[in-house]
Amino acid sequence: MVKLHELLTAIEVQKTIDDQDIEISGLSYHSGKVKDGHLFVCIKGYKTDGHKYLSQAISNGAVACVVEDVQEGLEIPQIVVKNSRIALARLAAEFYGKPSEKMNMIGITATNGKTTTSFMTNAILEEEGYRTGLIGTVSIKIDDFAIPSELTTPESLDLQFYLGQMVDKDVSHVTMEVSSNALETHRVEAVDYDIVTLNNISREHIDSHGSFEKYFEVKSGLIRHASEKSFAILNLDDEYSTSLIDQTKAQVITFGLDSKDGHIACKNLDLTTGRAKFTIEILKPFSRYETKIEPGEFKIELSVPGLHSVYNAMVAITIGLLCGVPVSSIQKGLKNFGGVERRFEFIFEEDIKIVDDHFANAGNIDVTLQTLKYMEYKDLHLVYAIRGERGPTVNRENAEAIVKWAKTLGFNEIIATKSVSHVTSKDYVTDEETAVFEEVMTEAGIQVALYDELDDAIEQALTHAEPGDVVILAGAQGMDYGAGVALQQIAKMRPNLSREKLFFPLRNRVAGLTKEQRQMLGRSDG
Repeated sequence: MVKLHELLTAIEVQKTIDDQDIEISGLSYHSGKVKDGHLFVCIKGYKTDGHKYLSQAISNGAVACVVEDVQEGLEIPQIVVKNSRIALARLAAEFYGKPSEKMNMIGITATNGKTTTSFMTNAILEEEGYRTGLIGTVSIKIDDFAIPSELTTPESLDLQFYLGQMVDKDVSHVTMEVSSNALETHRVEAVDYDIVTLNNISREHIDSHGSFEKYFEVKSGLIRHASEKSFAILNLDDEYSTSLIDQTKAQVITFGLDSKDGHIACKNLDLTTGRAKFTIEILKPFSRYETKIEPGEFKIELSVPGLHSVYNAMVAITIGLLCGVPVSSIQKGLKNFGGVERRFEFIFEEDIKIVDDHFANAGNIDVTLQTLKYMEYKDLHLVYAIRGERGPTVNRENAEAIVKWAKTLGFNEIIATKSVSHVTSKDYVTDEETAVFEEVMTEAGIQVALYDELDDAIEQALTHAEPGDVVILAGAQGMDYGAGVALQQIAKMRPNLSREKLFFPLRNRVAGLTKEQRQMLGRSDG
């Protein structure tokens, strides 16, 4: 319980109220979750307005409310604010005792790689024996306890609740994915960061923000608004990340694979197997508190494939160094890290290799296909799930990104699918999206074998794949079930293979498993 006037010190109140000694037992922004003694915060959302649910909140026990617009005829005090989302974030942090100030908070943003970088970072910190928290697309981890995520970055009230639980569990380091929507809707408004990172930016979520320029403005806010006591890790190989070097009060640490002008560089990169081995060079000294990192070098070996994994690892390595993790623990943590699903994930490695990748946008496609340039294989069979309900612009850019690599990688045909039976209505591929994809391919002289169904498209690739070939299951939501479909087809084509070994890569899958596959893997979820 806390007095209302104590909470109100955290926000700017437009209109004062008389009764500020009310006892507040909790906060709510959803009227259905209001309990006796709650302060209800009215959020103006995309689909509805919390002001409409005030009567329900009061009948459920709300004793005061935060509003942007004063409501007539209410019997409880109304606290008027300019922006209720900002108010909710700050009130939540105050209610839970400002938990982010009590831990090492690491905020990671990028168009591509947030999840993998977060998991890599967590693996390094855990290897050193730290009690860790992890918040992101896949799950929310509080020391040794985890729950599935609903949003990449939770709503501010939920976020502060989870951070409060982490403090109670003596968590010392928290790694959090920070989405552009979370930044724009002020979910992370009251988070006190120690380290922030921006690895890359490409044209994703344009429709959500109106334009790429607006998207970058929102995304870069994590860096631009970082405090002088924090550290910002920036990628010199990305022009947008580089442009932020002098746009922040944070102490900047830079890295690059191509660039050798930063604090950290990469050399002797070997990607012939798809899994990287390389040497990290510390070119310039840097320090945080008592931790001093001097020039030198050390070797890294990754168990996860892909060139993009090297970039993600360099961010995680830098975070580890700033957190005082010894090189030996960084090496071991990354070597033992098994990866995140559908991020250039090898799901079959025998006479042929099958790679599963979410191919969400042009930037992601570039990095994924660039990895293949380093790999040794005979022929490439690309099965691409057209991205549904993302509009012609995103699909044209995705198609152009694929075309750009066609000559380099030596392919002049592509297998495409609408994944009709494997997507929901919000991911259904429109005729316009199909047309723009085919138009780009036709102009480039690339033949398209288009299938309505995912199963048929994958069967086409597997039927024609020969020893030494690589099959890529590429696409976002439309390809979520691709790995399961492919392995099911291989099981029929090669009945002598151990099914336990064959389906092992799917054991920890969150998305894209059928009920039968979950039962076969002994999974009770879903």
